[in-house]
Amino acid sequence: MAGLEDLYKEIIIDHHRSPRNRGELETPPATRTEGFNPLCGDEIVVYLDIDGSGTITDVKIGGQGCSISQASASMMSAAVKGRSVDEARSIMGDFKAMLSIDTGNGEPAEPVDEETQIRRMGDMVALKGVMRFPARIKCATLSWNTLEQAFTEAASGSD
Repeated sequence: MAGLEDLYKEIIIDHHRSPRNRGELETPPATRTEGFNPLCGDEIVVYLDIDGSGTITDVKIGGQGCSISQASASMMSAAVKGRSVDEARSIMGDFKAMLSIDTGNGEPAEPVDEETQIRRMGDMVALKGVMRFPARIKCATLSWNTLEQAFTEAASGSD
């Protein structure tokens, strides 16, 4: 298992050092949403462009923070770009379920076959180990929560 944990660490470090989709989009037409974790100081900015059919045509990320928050933002942006908002929300649900813990015994709330999880989650499965450190779960989910807020803002702006 140590070999797999080392691989996961390398994936996180790679996304932290070379984040995907880093930058800004013009606002408008893009939605710009900021997320902040006051407990640790992590900041995420999500720039989102959704076309009329509900497809995320472009997403960019900015901000600063720990390697977990920044790597998660990079992975999130790569996972949702080119997908529909509904697909992105489904991926978000899978990601959050992967990090959820049962406070009674510390095991995943819904155990999922690891091969299936890797196939569905791609690089994001590297963040699974974060669940051993409950205080860091907020770091890993900050970009996803910010993305959800961006979806809400984009929908209210198109009314």
